[in-house]
Amino acid sequence: MRLLDRYLLRELLIPLGYCLCGFLIFYVAFDLIASLNHFQEQNLLARDVVQYYLVKLPDIIVFILPVTLLLALLYTLTNLSRHHEITAIRAAGVSLWRLSLPYLLVGFLFSGIVFVLNEFWVPDSQDKQEAIMQRRKFDGAESPPSPLARQKASQDITGALATRPELRPSALGFHNTRDGRNWIIGSYNFKTDVMTDPQVYWSSHGTNFHLVAKHADHTNDVWTFHDVNLFIGTDRQITNELAMPQFTEQPREFDNEARFAKRFQNKLSADGAKIPIFEIIDYLSVHPDLSPKYERWLRTQLHGRIAAPWSCLVVVLIAIPFGAASGRRNVFMGVAGSIVICFVYFILLQLGLALGTGGLLPAWIAAWLPNAFFGITGICLILRVR
Repeated sequence: MRLLDRYLLRELLIPLGYCLCGFLIFYVAFDLIASLNHFQEQNLLARDVVQYYLVKLPDIIVFILPVTLLLALLYTLTNLSRHHEITAIRAAGVSLWRLSLPYLLVGFLFSGIVFVLNEFWVPDSQDKQEAIMQRRKFDGAESPPSPLARQKASQDITGALATRPELRPSALGFHNTRDGRNWIIGSYNFKTDVMTDPQVYWSSHGTNFHLVAKHADHTNDVWTFHDVNLFIGTDRQITNELAMPQFTEQPREFDNEARFAKRFQNKLSADGAKIPIFEIIDYLSVHPDLSPKYERWLRTQLHGRIAAPWSCLVVVLIAIPFGAASGRRNVFMGVAGSIVICFVYFILLQLGLALGTGGLLPAWIAAWLPNAFFGITGICLILRVR
């Protein structure tokens, strides 16, 4: 790495560290003040609250990282410009694009970090936060129901599916449109992949099949049913154990169905950024006959999830021309500029998602609209910097 690159990175990393710590402190402080009564109602101890915010940390970082990078970069570039360092560097024959290379690499790295956090940490953080909030609820009272006893959860899922006729010909626990199988499950243990009272309906070559069992488990990638009654047309077969390798449903698909049933039951109010990409793809593959309303929402969320991490790279492109322009300016102009840019970006983001969900724009255009607008604008402004 050239000496110039190390110097430019050092000038960025110091304010970046201060901004990141400052935003974290402000976010946690304001959230703590707003949630303090709720914590007290749930009888949480101090260590529970600390653990709660540690679990929530990836979610917070994903939210504040683009804003932090934008503010730190505008401050750094404005400060370099005020002291004519950028002018001197460019006078030595270094182009603005070459000067910006370390910052572009930082933006690319941060985009990767946001993507990884979004895919592998943020989706589970909400469930972990809820578990911490509930851990003291039954102190001094009767014990909470076991999370492995999913009878009520299964009923809740069935109730949720009852509000979505496009997923079922009748009330079912899991309707696999892809393979043409309907499942009714009494209870499901998502940790051991054991289901009780399963019933499966399907047709093959004009023959109707109905499988009823006491329980089933998923071993060696095969569903095995126990104490089975298998109805083939009007015939009935009884067996103690029946392996069904032709059943391609994976345990994650049942878990995925439960998650999406809850999201749809909440009238599509779930935060799309917290739905992993592979879950959306799996759900769309299992349910190719979704209604246009739900399919638009899912595809908009899918493209939005892919586009969201690249906001870190986009803020670099938009910050360079704003901060690197020649002239003696106050460093607080960077703060004001970052606020305006973030506000406009947020408005475009919400507008794009609304247009995509409403079917007024294709999902990929709606999701990429803010990044495309600011990215192209930033590149054009960089080319105009003298």
